[in-house]
Order: sequence, then C-alpha cells, then structure tokens
Amino acid sequence: MQMPTPDATVLSRKDQIVRQLQSVLPPDAVISHPEETRAYECDALTAYRCVPLCVVLPSSTQEVSDVLKICHSQGIPVVPRGAGTSLAGGALPTADSVILGVARLNDVLETDYDNRIIRVQSGRTNLSVTGAVEDEDFFYAPDPSSQLACAIAGNIAMNSGGAHCLKYGVTTNNLLGVTMVLMDGTVVEIGGAHLDAPGLDLLGVICGSEGQLGVVTEATLRILRKPEGARPVLIGFDSNEVAGKCVSDIIRAGILPVAIEFMDRPCIRATEAFAHPGYPDCEALLIIEVEGSDSEIAAQLGLIREIAMRHKPVELRESGSEEESARIWLGRKSAFGAMGQISDYMCLDGTIPVSSLPLVLRRIGEISDQYGLDVANVFHAGDGNMHPLILYDANKPGDLELCEQMGADILRLCVEAGGCLTGEHGVGVEKRDLMFAQFTSEDLEAQLRLKDVFDPKWLLNPAKVFPLSATESRRRA
Repeated sequence: MQMPTPDATVLSRKDQIVRQLQSVLPPDAVISHPEETRAYECDALTAYRCVPLCVVLPSSTQEVSDVLKICHSQGIPVVPRGAGTSLAGGALPTADSVILGVARLNDVLETDYDNRIIRVQSGRTNLSVTGAVEDEDFFYAPDPSSQLACAIAGNIAMNSGGAHCLKYGVTTNNLLGVTMVLMDGTVVEIGGAHLDAPGLDLLGVICGSEGQLGVVTEATLRILRKPEGARPVLIGFDSNEVAGKCVSDIIRAGILPVAIEFMDRPCIRATEAFAHPGYPDCEALLIIEVEGSDSEIAAQLGLIREIAMRHKPVELRESGSEEESARIWLGRKSAFGAMGQISDYMCLDGTIPVSSLPLVLRRIGEISDQYGLDVANVFHAGDGNMHPLILYDANKPGDLELCEQMGADILRLCVEAGGCLTGEHGVGVEKRDLMFAQFTSEDLEAQLRLKDVFDPKWLLNPAKVFPLSATESRRRA
C-alpha cells in the first residue's frame, strides 16, 4: 500500500509549526515528541503505520478553527481523528501531517426531549450519547460494534451503522445538523434541530465524507423513545447458504426485525471458546431481534419461526428472559475480539442486496479456497452489510499482500452482485484503489470537484478515498 511522498519542506519546519500550534492551544494539547506521537501512527487497520508530524487535541470549535487556519496558511496536511477505531485506515497519518484529535470535544450541549434531539460535541462516544438520555427512556439508535469507544465524529465521517440499523437506519438517518470547520478555519452550520433544511442537502454530502471536506465539532442527533420490549431468537443452520436464504425470505415477507445478525462456523467456534455464550454446533446461525409490545413481539416471532422452519434449522432458541437475551447477544458482541485471539485478520466491509446473500456467501467460500486463506463471516445480514474476516499471519512474508488481493476480489464480488464497496467502514486507504471497480472516471471526477470546493489545497485527510494518483495530481495543481 503506497503512501504519498511527505513534503520535505514541512518536515524541516516541524519546530516552527509546533510553536505556532502551541500559541493557540493549551500546553498539554500539542504532542510532538516522536515516542508520544507513535500512539497515533495507525487506527484499527494496524497493518499500516506512519508516525505523524505532531498531534493536536483541541477542546472547542474555536480552537479547531485556530489550528486549521495555521495549517492552511502553512500548507500542512491535517488528518481528523475520532477514537481511532476505523477499520479502513481512515485516520492513518502521513509523515508531514498534523493529527487533529477530537477526543476532548466530549460535552453534551443540549437535550430537547419534546423535539427528540440532543446536541453534542463530536468527540463524545457513541454509547455515551444513549447514556446521557436513557434515564428519560430515550436512546440513540446507531450502534456500531465499537460503540463503547468510537466517537460521533467518526460515525459521521463513515456514516456508521450497527446491528440495529435494519429498523432505525444508519448515522445519516439520525443526524440533523453539524457545526463544521473548513480547512481555512471558516466555521459553518449545516442543518439543525429540524427535520429538513432549505436549499441543497449539504448534510447528506458531509455524512460519509470521511474527513475530506471539514472537521465536524458538534452534531445535532435524533433520539428515540425506548421500545416497550425486545426479544431475540437464535436460529442455527447446516450451511451458510441456507441461512442466507432464510434472511432473504424474512425480508421478502415484509417483516422488519430490529436486527438480523449472521455468524458462520469459524466465528461460532471462536466466540464459544472466548465468551461461552452457549451457541449450537452448526455451520451458521442467525440472531434475529424484534421489538414492540408483547403481542407485537409474539406476532413477529411467530412469522419468523414459520419461515425459519421451512429451512430445517438445526436449532431455534427463543429468549425467555433478559439473561437469555444477554447470552444470545454475548457471542455476537464478542466476535471481533474472539477472532483476534486466534489469528491476525483483515475485516472487510461490503454491502450487497439481501437476495444475493446465498450466492455471495458461496463465492466467498470459493475465493477462500482459491487463495488458501480462511474466512470467518460475521455481519449485519438484514441490510446486506457484510464483514468477512480474512485470517492471515502478519509474520509470514507475503501473507498480508495475499490477504489484500483476496479482499479486493471479495469487494469486487460485492459490486458485481449489485452492492457497493463499503457499508459503514468507509473507503479510507483500504479501498481507494478499488474505486474504479464501482465508479466511472466521470463519477470520480464529480467527487473530486466537490472536494475541490471544500478543500481547494487538498490538505484534509490526504491519501484517503480517492486513488493516490488523483490526490497527488490535485495537490500539485
């Protein structure tokens, strides 16, 4: 994976740049010692690393603006960083860049239960947004697996989803407005505490833009009333394809569970050894959760049970208590940690039509055999957001490159099946050279021109999203 050549002029001026940044930030908000900046050399895609020029940790929108004004005037690249949980290299620095971390932007600014909104600084963690309103029986719906740690800023950058996005939607469906700082330090307000804003839908442009257009410092989010109740059912099958067909049939029947999660045998075994959730011995399992009143839950589960039985499940286990529900979800929530206990892996993120699940699961198995690398599948089956985990040995020469080639083939398969390269992890550095698999040259040029408008010098989050050749030609222009 190639990174751009760092600007030698910027590197030579490091001490001067650090002094300028220290002039607008508190003493502990600028980190420049190489040993301390090493903590920011990568995000959750740990296969790639680069120590940044320095790191800044502003605590307000004004401080973010002051930092960006300095970097803009000096031609210094800036990499916005939430909590560093990106699995696509979205926060990977370059050697001549300043990491702008939003971790200290973590306050709740306003709650309005009558209008069902909360306004927070963007460094606040996903789960703590619900924590701020749950005493009033409200919650924030998007729930990525990393929700304990991931920041709202990163959720907005990648348009994150989660297990319950089938019913409640992803970040863009729950985001009402942002305060954002452009690269030249200009502060803009987009959207707000209302359903829709006049004019162009710039909020739709910002959500999912991966830090290419500006740094979000505040967000107005939709909060929802907690449902009366929820109940999961666990269903085991003797093949991945049969499980995929069951998902397709449930969606086709018009049933809308709050979540449909998929795990295959390698993942089931790993989570069983790691967390002991008591899963059945099977090739694939689904965790399907429904919400509502007792009568609504019973009606939905009855229909799901009827559809599942047509596919001859190995086991069908309906939760009868909160403790059983917690155990059913325990393995799924532990899946990524469990797999990390047994192997290095690369977590992919492609989205496909739900009807294509059986075909794509079969083809992933064939691709796995072709490359000689094992795959564990765990993903949000209800909306077709797949997360194949390719297992490899980071200490074996050539294994990472083989893993990357295999991952590219799987993502191309997703596009060929009618899907796209990413559902919630973003493009980052991982998929930037695959953009031509989904977009024509004209499509990409339109996206590049949009970037030109917001960031004419191409200083924000360099070497991400777009093919490296396009980034370098834009920066030279």
